[in-house]
Amino acid sequence: MTPLSQNGFRLLPAALGVASQEALVAEVLDRVARAPFYRPVTPGGKPMSVEMTNFGPLGWVTDGRGYRYQSVHPETGAAWPDIPESLLRLWAEATGEQTAPDACLVNLYREGARMGQHQDKDEADFAFPVLSVSLGDTAVFRLGGVSRRDPTASVRLASGDVCVLAGPARLAHHGIDRVLSGSSRLVPGGGRINLTLRRAGPVAG
Repeated sequence: MTPLSQNGFRLLPAALGVASQEALVAEVLDRVARAPFYRPVTPGGKPMSVEMTNFGPLGWVTDGRGYRYQSVHPETGAAWPDIPESLLRLWAEATGEQTAPDACLVNLYREGARMGQHQDKDEADFAFPVLSVSLGDTAVFRLGGVSRRDPTASVRLASGDVCVLAGPARLAHHGIDRVLSGSSRLVPGGGRINLTLRRAGPVAG
C-alpha cells in the first residue's frame, strides 16, 4: 500500500468549483488586510520560504521560542480574524467532525517557495483530522509515513483540491516539493494559497 492510498488520507479533487474558489480567495484577502502575511523563521533562525498568517481563535507560529499556537498575530499583536463560514462548512462536510476547527493556517507560496517534510503534531488531540485546501498554482505534494524513513509518494494538488489527513495518516510526514508557477491565475500576483484547518486546542468537557 502506497502512502497515498493508506487508510486516513483522502484526496477530494476539484472539491471547490471555480466560483467557490474565487469567493474564498476574496474572503481570505479581506482577512489578510487585517492579519497581514509575514515570513516566519524556524526555531533555529532560518527564514521559511512561505509567507504565513492565520484565521480563528488560535494561530500556528514559529520563531526562536519554538513551534506553538497563540491567539494573536506575532507582528501586529492583534487577534486573528475569524475562519470563513465556507471553510467551516467544508470541514464538517469533508471530515464528518461535529467539533469545529479552531485554527486555520494560511500559507502563501510565491515562486520558489516550498515546504519541507514535517508532521502536524503541535495540537492537543490527534484524534481530530487535518483538512487542507489548495487555491491557485498547482503544487507537488509528497506524503510519507509516521517515520521519516517510510516510503513516500507524490501527487499534484490543483486549485480547488481538498485533502484530509485522519486516522493512521494524521501524523504522516508531508510537504510541498515545488509549486508549478503560472499554472493558475486565481491568486493576485501569482502563486498558491494553502489553507490548513485543525483543531488545535483541547475540547471543553
